[in-house]
Amino acid sequence: MHVAEPRQKFQDWFTQQWNILRGKKITPDEVPWLMGPFGNLNGIGEAFIHQLAEKENLKIVRDTADRGLLPSIHQLNLSEKELSRLSKEVIHFYEHTASYQLEFNIKWNPFFKVFGSMVNRLFSRRIHQLYLPTKKAAASEPLNSELIALVDPKSNKPIYTIWLRTFISSGEVVFSGVYGTCTLPSGKTCVKAVFPLPKGNATVIMIPVVQNDGSLQLISSGKKFGDAGFYFLLQDSKGNNWSQYIRSFHDSLTIGCYNGVLQAKQHFRLWNKHVLSMNYKIEAKK
Repeated sequence: MHVAEPRQKFQDWFTQQWNILRGKKITPDEVPWLMGPFGNLNGIGEAFIHQLAEKENLKIVRDTADRGLLPSIHQLNLSEKELSRLSKEVIHFYEHTASYQLEFNIKWNPFFKVFGSMVNRLFSRRIHQLYLPTKKAAASEPLNSELIALVDPKSNKPIYTIWLRTFISSGEVVFSGVYGTCTLPSGKTCVKAVFPLPKGNATVIMIPVVQNDGSLQLISSGKKFGDAGFYFLLQDSKGNNWSQYIRSFHDSLTIGCYNGVLQAKQHFRLWNKHVLSMNYKIEAKK
């Protein structure tokens, strides 16, 4: 029987063991579109950034005022028709993300709010990752949004782009993810976000769709392993890699310019039930 790393918190071990039992064993070379950095047992959040840089001999570059989640929107391989329709404000945001500030609010389905509180208590606050508040959640709160590059010191080429978002009021990490693109087995180019977790990660793969109003919708939904969607990845006690595709989980994010204001609206569904919505007001930093 394959076993998760035993030298960790029980709740981490239990969720990893569940993913081993429900998931599939993978060979990294055969699924390059899926693979991404794994977290260590002793820290995610800011600690992960320093651990990854040390592990891969990379240089940490902060205060990158003009860096974007994508070096160019052309990385999405959109058609000329889609590119011509895509809002210039949206393009600028993705290519110059670090020059924007965010204001964030979240609205829970009351049925899932208890589950959110439990996840925060057992995991999010401790590992400094994926913290979605449940108290006073509807109130807007400003985020500190920072793009951090991990760069090859010889070529000065960025290897990883990390988007770190924390609450300004408390410093708590909302999301710390490695962002880029990937190409699915189908040949479709997608946006990929990797959120490190102890001995693994949560990976979200999103199909870009340009809407008629010029907004960009990123859809994380599919039917089978190899589709866009939500994946858990982990490494067991013997160094084997595992992944579980969560087909029941769906995520849709739309970013566009509405009444002269750049906004992003994100909706999560589980078992076809609305879980929560997150709204971002996006403004250029002063």
